[in-house]
Amino acid sequence: IATEEPLNPIKQDTKKGKLRYVANIFPHKGYIWNYGALPQTWEDPNHKDNITGCCGDNDPIDVCEIGSKVRSSGEIVQVKVLGVLALVDEGETDWKIIAISVDDPEAHKIHIDDVKKHKPGYLEATVDWFRLYKVPDDKPENHFAFNGEFKDKDFAVEIIKSTHEHWKALLHKKADGGTINCTNVLVSGSPFCCSDEDARSVVQSVRKF
Repeated sequence: IATEEPLNPIKQDTKKGKLRYVANIFPHKGYIWNYGALPQTWEDPNHKDNITGCCGDNDPIDVCEIGSKVRSSGEIVQVKVLGVLALVDEGETDWKIIAISVDDPEAHKIHIDDVKKHKPGYLEATVDWFRLYKVPDDKPENHFAFNGEFKDKDFAVEIIKSTHEHWKALLHKKADGGTINCTNVLVSGSPFCCSDEDARSVVQSVRKF
């Protein structure tokens, strides 16, 4: 999600002028879940989290969707929240919501405590993946609050609610988003709100045929 561009398009990430890819963390190849984010959330880089002791990473809150179907980039998926992992990534709070698509065959019966039963090794692999995924880039291992233990749904929902409040503050200029582009078409009362026509003009100005 290109948060510094108008309307925050989804696009290939770049770093130091080169396309950015996720390294393989043996024995995995790429992401081990459907990796996305919750819209209308923001981890405020100026707000120190009471739990982790670190400020937010300036992004929407991340979601690891553990259903059986591989999703497409940009796909909108309704999920059932299962729990959350408190990652501290290079000194920044980076919550990882664990969820499952509501249309997954196992969604109705699975909770965070059941994942180890229905998907053995998956949560352990998730912790290992986030701990090691930057090591191939010559960076140190990441750390976690709660010793890498997953917190339950109620805890996760409170984290989602707080990051939603931070997002609302951002969209109403009550928080400093720095270089984040807050142009939107849906948030009435936001000073960044634009018309559908203006939004179409933004899209057409960058669209390549």
